[in-house]
Amino acid sequence: MNHPPLKLAWTVWGLGALLYLFAFYQRVAPAVMTDQLMAEFAISGAALGNLSAFYFYAYVAMQIPTGVMADRWGPRRVLAAGAGIAAIGSLLFAFAPSFGWAGFGRLLVGASVAVAFVSTLKLASHWFPPQKYALASGMALFFGVTGGVMAGVPLRLLVESFGWRMVMGSAGAFAALLCIAIWLLVRDDPSERGYAGHHAHDSAQHGHAPIVAGLVETLSYRNTWLLMLAPIGFSGAVLTFGGLWGVPWLRQAHGLDPKAAAAVTSTLLAAWALGGPLLGSWSQRLGRRKPLYLASGAVACAGWAAVIFLPLPLWLMIPLLVVIGFASGNIIIGFAWAKESLPLRLMGTASGVVNMGPLLGGVLLQPGVGWLLDRHWSGTLENGVRLYDPAAWQHGFTLMFAAVVVALALMPFARESHCRQAG
Repeated sequence: MNHPPLKLAWTVWGLGALLYLFAFYQRVAPAVMTDQLMAEFAISGAALGNLSAFYFYAYVAMQIPTGVMADRWGPRRVLAAGAGIAAIGSLLFAFAPSFGWAGFGRLLVGASVAVAFVSTLKLASHWFPPQKYALASGMALFFGVTGGVMAGVPLRLLVESFGWRMVMGSAGAFAALLCIAIWLLVRDDPSERGYAGHHAHDSAQHGHAPIVAGLVETLSYRNTWLLMLAPIGFSGAVLTFGGLWGVPWLRQAHGLDPKAAAAVTSTLLAAWALGGPLLGSWSQRLGRRKPLYLASGAVACAGWAAVIFLPLPLWLMIPLLVVIGFASGNIIIGFAWAKESLPLRLMGTASGVVNMGPLLGGVLLQPGVGWLLDRHWSGTLENGVRLYDPAAWQHGFTLMFAAVVVALALMPFARESHCRQAG
């Protein structure tokens, strides 16, 4: 059959992945601007956690609608609209005159970029053969976390040079250009470019399944629930540490300067990006999803226990964070596992439901850690910024560890797919 050349497939997929890169950049950017944001808007740790989590509130709320929209209207329209609205939200956040407007900007960004990952997975299911789906999913995470790494040391340097408002405004301009590129170049299926699609039968059914019936059917599968709940712990802990609280912890509890602290959290995110495609590929070769998911989850759980509760020196803690990040890339196994557990026609809806997990982790854990920090705050301030002692940080991060333990306990109940697509 005349399938599309891989160069074209990766180009179409890559524009969706670029929006996910932008989504991740916006997701973790507050981590290197905590001092500026707390001082600018005169807010506490809990309020800062909520400002960052406004992104996650909207992102989570949009996951099921995103999956349904991707199934019914196609990823091209959904991705282009998302990039356009993300541009508006980014500019609103960048030039917000008050905390309320900044929160609304974050909310708008989270709602718009929520379409990126699920729609990119939908493109992958049409433009790539099934055996490359786990690789494409892992590479999407790699793109995303690359955005997170860009929001580490590079963003910190830009903020110090040009100010956080100007830098975040430039991000809005990038989203506007991406909107135009997606509309001009992306197509939902290779057949729109004269090639044979890899899932023509899915395209034929595209858009005809009733929305509520499709959602109810998706939620009737046990694996949908388990593969949505587990990333609340595994990925939520990475997003909470790497996306907000890791930098101030490293500064206040370990005495690192802002750039060094950002470099450490970026290392965690980079390992997460690497772990995703490799773990997904290894599980494909193994022919089973469950053993590798459980093993990597156990490694992440043990690693977090050591980082949070043991007095580790920096030379040991940093490589341990790399191991934690790599193991937490098991989210990619989960996406492939979820896809295989349901009929292919429900792929978009299932991906949207499962993708709620990591973001629910951000919704619950980022402000939760901030609330616990404030509960154990000694009252010390420096230039309007709250300083927390090591005991307060340990109390805050205990919430992350508890979420990881619960996630690990859930996974033995998931049903193995043996890397085969359900009928």
